[in-house]
Amino acid sequence: MNESTMSSQIIRHLKPDEEEVFRKRAELASIQTTLAELELELTDLRSQLAVFEGRYLRQVGVLYAELDEWNARIFELQAKLDPSISAEQDAQEARDQARQTHQAAHGTASKCRDFNPSPELRGLFREVAKKIHPDLATDSIDREVRTRLMAEANRAYQASDAESLRRILDEYQEGKDGSKKGSGTELENIIQKIRQAKERVSQIEQEIATLRQSEIAKLKQEAEAADTVGRNLLLELAAEVRARIKRAREQYEALERKASRSA
Repeated sequence: MNESTMSSQIIRHLKPDEEEVFRKRAELASIQTTLAELELELTDLRSQLAVFEGRYLRQVGVLYAELDEWNARIFELQAKLDPSISAEQDAQEARDQARQTHQAAHGTASKCRDFNPSPELRGLFREVAKKIHPDLATDSIDREVRTRLMAEANRAYQASDAESLRRILDEYQEGKDGSKKGSGTELENIIQKIRQAKERVSQIEQEIATLRQSEIAKLKQEAEAADTVGRNLLLELAAEVRARIKRAREQYEALERKASRSA
């Protein structure tokens, strides 16, 4: 006997209101699975992009920071050699740019390292998202608990901490989700959870689409395409920036000599 036949037989023995609850439970179970899969996909995509961005900043970003520093020095020296309001403004803008680039190249994002979750870790996170997702809450207290535990689950997943994910699953008890008894109230709660879960599914799909169109995602795709033909895109970009640094340093040194002769 297949699952569909069994479900049909069960429904035939239920009252009309119980039949609707049974159907909505099945619909909720399906949307919970979809939501958990999408949350995992979104988390993995964020992690992959963060890891690639860290690599990019360490290999290329630091060089752009060095290049912007030389450019700032050039503009500042030019402002001294040929003072004007516009020259001072250009020098200030170049210095601000150098400061921003340095902060980006040496900030938290640059420290993100490779993340390769095991099948077990992915399965645990999927189970947490399926059972504990905040959009399955039926009241504000339950949502607060779920939100806290989901945030902990995300941190545990990023840290490859399977034990913490197991603890989170054990800590949450579905029987304390604020649901009231009675088929009518239960049906309302299930319908509310389905609506909230569908809204979150739509939001995640949009966020995934937006992330895939981001500049760092496009660069990652280009790097992966280059890898397939034996090229290392980040090394190529780094070489290009080093050449620009060399030219900028030479330009600055020429200006320094000019300033020395004028002194």
